[in-house]
Amino acid sequence: MTKGLYTPGEFRDNCGFGLIAHCEGEPSHHLLMTAIGALTCMTHRGGIAADGKTGDGCGLLFQMPKRFMRVEGAKVAGRELADLFAVGMVFLSTDERTQASARKAIEQVLSERNLSCVGWRDVPVDPTNLGPIAKGNMPAFCQFFVEPTTQDQAKFDNELFMASRLIERVLSGDQDNYLCSLSRRVVSYKGLMMPVDLPNFYPDLNHPDMETAICVFHQRFSTNTLPRWPLAQPFRLLAHNGEINTIAGNRNWSKARGHLFKSDRLPEIDQILPLVNTTGSDSSSLDNMLEVMVAGGMDLFRAVRMLVPPAWQNVDDMDADLRAFYEYNSMHMEPWDGPAGIVLTDGRFACCLLDRNGLRPARWVKTTNGYLTVASEVGTWDYKPEE
Repeated sequence: MTKGLYTPGEFRDNCGFGLIAHCEGEPSHHLLMTAIGALTCMTHRGGIAADGKTGDGCGLLFQMPKRFMRVEGAKVAGRELADLFAVGMVFLSTDERTQASARKAIEQVLSERNLSCVGWRDVPVDPTNLGPIAKGNMPAFCQFFVEPTTQDQAKFDNELFMASRLIERVLSGDQDNYLCSLSRRVVSYKGLMMPVDLPNFYPDLNHPDMETAICVFHQRFSTNTLPRWPLAQPFRLLAHNGEINTIAGNRNWSKARGHLFKSDRLPEIDQILPLVNTTGSDSSSLDNMLEVMVAGGMDLFRAVRMLVPPAWQNVDDMDADLRAFYEYNSMHMEPWDGPAGIVLTDGRFACCLLDRNGLRPARWVKTTNGYLTVASEVGTWDYKPEE
């Protein structure tokens, strides 16, 4: 039945995505649990397998909960962690020999980048919350704690980025192995569970010291790839709802121009070519490209608007300086174009943007408790109208 311009059969659900950030940067466990609740409210936007419990992938990316990680890190390091430290979250093979080999390879990469792996932690999980399909190919979940040989934060970040790309390479021989995050600023918890079961599967998330002022969340509904643990979002910077229709060209241009990328921050960038993966999802490739640009020293906001610009060409009343900004950046990279709603964080900033046509819209609400909520739908958590 058609009513006016609305034809019900033309409208379909797609990924649920969003972020919650405290505008004054005050971390809390309440914000993390609120984000999980908001994600759970968008369960209908994700794919669910026939077993009724295996999801298409969901997860969280949030600021490093330093108090929690320092306690856990001290347990495996046998001492207090240094002032500067990072945490790697990794999926590994459940085969003991294969996993031991992967751990050794990770430690070798870190050592070659002048980084020290001071300990490994087996992340506690409760598989009873998984469906049979997710449980049947469930990896092992590990965290490793990393310290630098220098107290230079920028240099530490550069080495972590290079190490993450090189670790990807040494882990690529086994599809169960996947580096979710390696950062001093953020950490990722994700998988093939249903959103409501995230804190049940990962008991860490219930700990009161798991505090954050920014949380990006995502519930996946894939139209072009089958569910796999590594494909759950968010990735290392962003969560994406939509499709990059120009992905083949974007990947090819990245491969063709990779040798032209130069940055004082990444003098050995040739070691990690190609810069963008061609086997993962389009969202993961977009995350790859954004990560390279930020690691190379580009401002986060400029980088993301270079990749996904608005429709600026025919806006007659646009500010002249803003038009010049988009025109200049258009000379450096073709748009990663398609229906896209994107939320992201580098641990310092919370960002959101839409594609040039607004084909994956989002709603935002600011509440009296200082929370800014951006999500695929309005009303994803129980704030009151007067708030």
